[in-house]
Amino acid sequence: MPAIASESIAIPIEAGHHIEADLRIPERAVGLVVFAHGSGSSRFSSRNRAVAEDLQRQGLATLLLDLLTREEETIDVRTTEYRFDIERLGRRVVAAIDWLRNREDLLWLAIGTFGASTGAAAALTAAAERPLAVRAVVSRGGRPDLAGSALANVNAPTLLIVGGHDEPVIDLNERAQAQMKSAHVELKIVPGATHLFEEPGTLQEVEQLAGDWFRRYLPRTE
Repeated sequence: MPAIASESIAIPIEAGHHIEADLRIPERAVGLVVFAHGSGSSRFSSRNRAVAEDLQRQGLATLLLDLLTREEETIDVRTTEYRFDIERLGRRVVAAIDWLRNREDLLWLAIGTFGASTGAAAALTAAAERPLAVRAVVSRGGRPDLAGSALANVNAPTLLIVGGHDEPVIDLNERAQAQMKSAHVELKIVPGATHLFEEPGTLQEVEQLAGDWFRRYLPRTE
């Protein structure tokens, strides 16, 4: 396994606040993937961390991101008022992308976004807002439909991964795919998987699909 450089970082956002993130960069990285977690989760999501670690083994740098400030998380635990605020969550992914683009030592890494559940909508919203920066998107058990009108403005190649037993979300992904006229979009259904991909071997299939997608569409820019 290649050596990996790690940083815990604070990314400035509006009104003088910040969000926290974990950056990991393997030697000879071939791209950088920004992770947006699902509702009620955080950058410590076990499933996203498992995917991130596999992507690192495939030579991809990763940024695992908290979409809410600590204060917002405290409120959201009680009220759930922020976890479906896609506009807010999308702004946070954009802030992370802008922060990365201001790091001269990372400019040579093309950026992709990976979103789970509601985080998929945030990842797609950011791709629509930063079309020159985001070169690929992957959604795992995502709610891309929540990105709304932003879907039509996504240009980045997008992979939608859904569990075969997650019928309602399959339908929502098919509808979102139909709205994404400007991007190359593929829908991959993982047989036997439910929404959280907890069944044996299903998360590993997500890892392989995501790795293949990002390595295909995140060319080195140095």
